[in-house]
Amino acid sequence: MSQGQGADQPDISDPKPQSSKMAKSTEDSEKKSSVKKLKDSEICLPIVYGNIAVWLGKKATEHQSHKWTIYVRGATNEDLGVVIKRVVFQLHSSFNNPTRIIENPPFELSESGWGEFEIAMTLFFHGDVTDKPLHLFHHLKLYPEDESGPLSIKKPVVVEAYDEIVFSEPTEAFFARVQNHPALVVPRLPMDCSLHPVPMEEHGDGRRGDTKDHPLNQWFTNFSEADELLKLAAARQQVQAHIARLRRQMNLIEGQQQHLKASDL
Repeated sequence: MSQGQGADQPDISDPKPQSSKMAKSTEDSEKKSSVKKLKDSEICLPIVYGNIAVWLGKKATEHQSHKWTIYVRGATNEDLGVVIKRVVFQLHSSFNNPTRIIENPPFELSESGWGEFEIAMTLFFHGDVTDKPLHLFHHLKLYPEDESGPLSIKKPVVVEAYDEIVFSEPTEAFFARVQNHPALVVPRLPMDCSLHPVPMEEHGDGRRGDTKDHPLNQWFTNFSEADELLKLAAARQQVQAHIARLRRQMNLIEGQQQHLKASDL
C-alpha cells in the first residue's frame, strides 16, 4: 500500500397485436435472463471506503474544527453506479438529518464537525444484481495517529479500507451488463454459453461517476496491489469453475458405474 504523491503526505491509517406479442416475448425473455443464474460463477467488485478529514486552521471553532468527506469508491477509481444503486450513510444523531441518501455516484458526502464516531453505510444494488443490501461500518477519523503532533491544513488525515464484494451465481442480465466494465472482475463464460454484452451507453457513461479526476484524488490511498488482486481473483474464479465442472463429471461417472453394477446383479 503506497501513499499519495506530493511533499505533504497524508496520515494514512403497445400498437398492433403482432407487435404486442413480440414485445411480450421480448419482455418474457428479459425477465428470464434477469432471473436465470450462471452456476459456478462469481463476479467481484473491489471497493475502497473511508474518509478524508482536513483541519480548518484559523477558521476552526469549538464545534467546527474539521471538514471531512466519507465515501465508497472503486478500488481503481472506476464508476460503481453500474452495480450500486444508492448508498445510505447513517451519521451521528447530533447532525441535522443524520440519515443521508446518495442516489448517484460518486457515493460520498461531506460535512464538518469536531468529533469522531462510527458511520454505518448501507449499499443497495440494482435489481438484476441482488435484493440484499450490504452493511459497512467506518470509524470517522479526524486526527492523526500521532495526536501530539501539530495539526496542518495542508496535510489531511486519510483512513481507507480495501474490500471485495463477491456476487456468487450472478444473473445472466447482470453478467451481460458488466462483463466489459473495468470496475469489476468478471470470469470468462463456459464454451457452451454465450451472452451478448450490453453496450456501455445503454447503462450510462462509464466515467459519469468515477473518481479519477476527483478533487481529493491526490490523497486517495494507492492500493498498488489492487491490479494483482484483480488478476488473482479472476484466476481463482476460473479454478473454482473448473473444479465444479470436474465434480459434476465425476458424479456423473460414479452414477453410471453404480447403474452398471446394479444391472450386473
